[in-house]
Amino acid sequence: MELGKTWQLNFCGKNISINIGKYCYMSSGTCLVSCGDTTIMVNATMNKEAKEGIDFLPLSVDFEEKMYSVGKIPGGFKRREGKATDKGILVARLIDRPLRPLFPKNFYNDVSIVVTALSIDPEVPAEPLAMLGSSLALCISEIPFDTPVGSVKVTCIDGKYIINPSSDELDRSEFDLIVSGLDGKIIMIEAGARQVSDDKILEAINFAQEYIEVLVDFQRKIIGEIKPVKFQVKASELDQNLTTEVTSFAQSLINQLYNELDRKKREVLEDDFDEKIKQKFSNYPYDIQAKIQTLVHGLKRECVRERIIQQGNRPDGRKFDDIRPIWCEVGVLPRVHGSGVFTRGQSQVLTTLTLGTMREAQELDSIDEESTNRYMHHYNMPPYATGEAKPLRAPGRREIGHGALAERALEPVLPSEEDFPYAIRTVSEVLSSNGSTSQASICGSTLALMDGGVPISAPVAGIAVGLVQDNDKDIFLTDIQGLEDFFGDMDLKIAGTKQGITAIQMDLKVKGVSFETLKQAFQKAYVGRLHVLEEMSKVIKSPRNSLSKYAPKITSFKINPDKIRDVIGSGGKTINRIINETGAKIDISDDGLVQVATHDESKAKMAIDMIKTIVAEVEVGATYEGVVTRIAPFGAFVEVMKGREGMIHISKLSNVHVDKVEDIVSKGDKVKVLVLKIDEKHRIDLRLLENLTRGK
Repeated sequence: MELGKTWQLNFCGKNISINIGKYCYMSSGTCLVSCGDTTIMVNATMNKEAKEGIDFLPLSVDFEEKMYSVGKIPGGFKRREGKATDKGILVARLIDRPLRPLFPKNFYNDVSIVVTALSIDPEVPAEPLAMLGSSLALCISEIPFDTPVGSVKVTCIDGKYIINPSSDELDRSEFDLIVSGLDGKIIMIEAGARQVSDDKILEAINFAQEYIEVLVDFQRKIIGEIKPVKFQVKASELDQNLTTEVTSFAQSLINQLYNELDRKKREVLEDDFDEKIKQKFSNYPYDIQAKIQTLVHGLKRECVRERIIQQGNRPDGRKFDDIRPIWCEVGVLPRVHGSGVFTRGQSQVLTTLTLGTMREAQELDSIDEESTNRYMHHYNMPPYATGEAKPLRAPGRREIGHGALAERALEPVLPSEEDFPYAIRTVSEVLSSNGSTSQASICGSTLALMDGGVPISAPVAGIAVGLVQDNDKDIFLTDIQGLEDFFGDMDLKIAGTKQGITAIQMDLKVKGVSFETLKQAFQKAYVGRLHVLEEMSKVIKSPRNSLSKYAPKITSFKINPDKIRDVIGSGGKTINRIINETGAKIDISDDGLVQVATHDESKAKMAIDMIKTIVAEVEVGATYEGVVTRIAPFGAFVEVMKGREGMIHISKLSNVHVDKVEDIVSKGDKVKVLVLKIDEKHRIDLRLLENLTRGK
């Protein structure tokens, strides 16, 4: 292949350019993907030796946000990029999810995909290009991956669907949807929507399929020209005699194991079962024991799936459409600004609400144009939630992803900043986990928001639908639990209100599902969502009429932006004096919006009055009380406001002739005056109404 060959594709009116061979000579697979001014570099590499003792693909994906790509210098003390941002983690997850199911079984070599954003054009979204480049880099490498995946963004404006919209178009759109697929099958979905109907989202997914195929065909053309030589995966099966021995020993024990419907009791039995397997085959070398564990895992999977497919039995005894028992409560924590507990079966989430000023909104140091995040949702799952004893760690990629999904699901129903000038943070603590905790966190957050009096437009609930496929047979499982997610083929999470969808996330363990299968799953999720909303409404139907007494009370008003420096004062002296005297939090934005937050209404009024006094403007026709600051032969000067003087001409001191100004007023007199006019030089012309000092 010639050095640095470039392939071009006219895609939806924009030119996609892919250069291969010019850069990054040591990578297994590399490509440079460009469209407009967006340029993404992808490098895929693989270790030659497989990891021992594992039964999963050790794939890592990193999306590197380089601040130079948008002409920014990074924030922070070091002024360089550090650990991955939340946005970087979320894009990496988008890349990982459609690719992971397409690797061959029994492939346990480390694979690393590093995607670097070199240049970002707000008119060209980076995510689809990063996903395209990752798929192609794998396919043209020696890595045993040969199934190109197409990924597109879709939105809708005024009834017209748009592929790979710009940031401006997304701001005006009804939803932000990413779809990945191949050969007429859908393999991954991620979406945020403003209460959009199921039918409209499905139409958009169907619309995307044609464009996905264009990207897949484009990749196949490139792959056909490069003709990569692929690494051969070594067979890792046990010999037949040992396979028969392990199967014979384990099968009956596994059947007994899954006769237990309660997860906690089953886990006790499973620990005992694992110990028996370990002891039975302890004489074998480590690598053989690892293969035995892989075989046993497969036997467990087959047992669970066979019971579902052949007997119609779910692991906890439910019917396919049954939702686990739900109970909820609100107001469980007295000092937080709102709280709610959502329990579904053995999955339980406690969510708390905290309200703050807009100064407390999250500052974003990323390649996105948006610099702050007003609503923050954080998801935590400590080890005790699954009955494990492990050290607590910082939030991982799973926690970041689940938090972002809930944030996306709830954002469309939040009041605007103008109507509700608060920064909002909800934190979901998973107290017990047996599947679908991300959706439970959405439900718990809705309860906490309503308990805290946040005027959301509608309650939001989430439900997860699973799938078990057997040849041409599709079995849908509403409200999947942990075991069904682990051994099933699909995890479709849909959150929304009664009016429509607000968020979607779909992952597969198979190589895609048909559009018809997806439609049926959406219908199951819709029915399930309405059921969950009904159960939640039994505890609280709408937001409370007032905020918690512990929440800050925020008053907003506008001042002339030219007056901001007067309120701030030299070195912040003026505003700090107001804060110290009143105890209020005060935020002033560049457009002159002032927000005063405090728990004490009298202190809030004091702070507001102090600010308004500083920025008050003199008005023609208004009367003021002021002090005479100096006397001149032609009139007297009066300070009507702090720093603002007007003049009473000698002819305006009285209705009769005045010989000397001092006959009527003296320096230091308190007087009442009327503003007659303000000229173009901002000079104030006054008339004396009363000398208050001499009137005493």
